[in-house]
Amino acid sequence: MIAGPDYFVGVAQQALWVLALASAPILIPALAAGLILGMIQAATSINEQTLSFVPKLIIVGVALAIFGGAIMLLVADFTRDMFARIPDLMR
Repeated sequence: MIAGPDYFVGVAQQALWVLALASAPILIPALAAGLILGMIQAATSINEQTLSFVPKLIIVGVALAIFGGAIMLLVADFTRDMFARIPDLMR
């Protein structure tokens, strides 16, 4: 069996879905924090860069601590699945 273009398109779609699932728990809280901090900075006219950077850095760290294990399991399962598919490509 020779893998056709549909097979590789399916693998690419699955990879993009795993990428979206892995990055969303980090990006969504950082986006929300940036939006809230931006509104606070606009309301108070404080234009200090560290005021927006440090809280976002802390939020990303907390999100990684909470969701890091689940993200690693997701990526490891995808990688294991890709390695399991290699023999099917050799037929």
